[in-house]
Amino acid sequence: MALKCGIVGLPNVGKSTLFNCLSNAKAQSANFPFCTIEPNVGVISVPDDRLTRLVEICNPKSIVPATVEIVDIAGLVKGASKGEGLGNKFLANIRETDAILHVLRCFDDDNITHVDGSVDPVRDMEIINYELQIKDLETIDSRLAKTEKAAKAGADKTAKMQLSVLQAYKDALEQGLPARTVSIEGKEEQKFARELFLLTNKPVMYVCNVDDDSATTGNKYVEAVRNATANENAQILIVAAKTESEIAELDTYEERREFLESMGLEESGVNRLIRAAYALLDLQTYFTAGADEVRAWTFLRGTKAPQAAGIIHTDFEKGFIRAEVIKYDDFVTLGSESAVKDAGKMSVEGKEYTVCDGDIMHFRFNV
Repeated sequence: MALKCGIVGLPNVGKSTLFNCLSNAKAQSANFPFCTIEPNVGVISVPDDRLTRLVEICNPKSIVPATVEIVDIAGLVKGASKGEGLGNKFLANIRETDAILHVLRCFDDDNITHVDGSVDPVRDMEIINYELQIKDLETIDSRLAKTEKAAKAGADKTAKMQLSVLQAYKDALEQGLPARTVSIEGKEEQKFARELFLLTNKPVMYVCNVDDDSATTGNKYVEAVRNATANENAQILIVAAKTESEIAELDTYEERREFLESMGLEESGVNRLIRAAYALLDLQTYFTAGADEVRAWTFLRGTKAPQAAGIIHTDFEKGFIRAEVIKYDDFVTLGSESAVKDAGKMSVEGKEYTVCDGDIMHFRFNV
């Protein structure tokens, strides 16, 4: 699925360093603003121990992991909503993403210049959020005038519904709150809300870039971010980008594991970030497993069986007959598809089956 997260933040907060750790692509990383002018794109494999276990059991000829697309977007400065710096380019690029990874500088280093002269992640966060909110207010205001006219006419129920949604967003934005804090009820209202493509309605994760010593515990800057976002519908992740870049340079799994253990970490921040980004997009995984291929297929939470089949090929959805489903735990415990069948653990599901994370599936179809 072509869903992607955009890495955003002020200049020199560690965005490109983090992107370089995430991707084989090499975004330029330098101690000056706007070193990333065109968005760099990386397709990142999602770490999943379940895939590894299935490969051990099936010994397939081919292995295909789930992926998520990460976009490194040029640093933003004050006035971006008015076109300052690379503002227009930044806002256009972020509008094309499905979720936001907002990197905040949470470390002190006299050798790395801060664009505003001091380290204050809450201020940095507010700068970007303000610019996005201003742009969203422009979107709302441009729709309001026309919608108000139609609603006043009296007979247009759709216009009245839209006016209610627009006003709710306007009230929140004018209070300095992102659109995602507004609860929109009703299917039609939610559909209209999505069609507005508001920047602050995108799911967001604040990535606190800390020094090595704070990689496991966080620090005062991280706590300040937690407090500032307590009432916001957002997640927080702690990563030491400098440490992650050192890990990425190590050649073997054993070397990386020993390095992590010396830092007191169970796994790399990059792995945690990739999985968190995957979840942020509300994505889950089902598997197809056999001697030819073990593959992870990405789907949106709540997807029904025919639509999940359509991810493999549109013909699978058009001619869907049924889905043969094995639960991951049953497959691993019993060791093969035939053993699962013999134990009566394989279920046959129809069009209304909601696919679960970790399902191992085989689709029957006829076109």
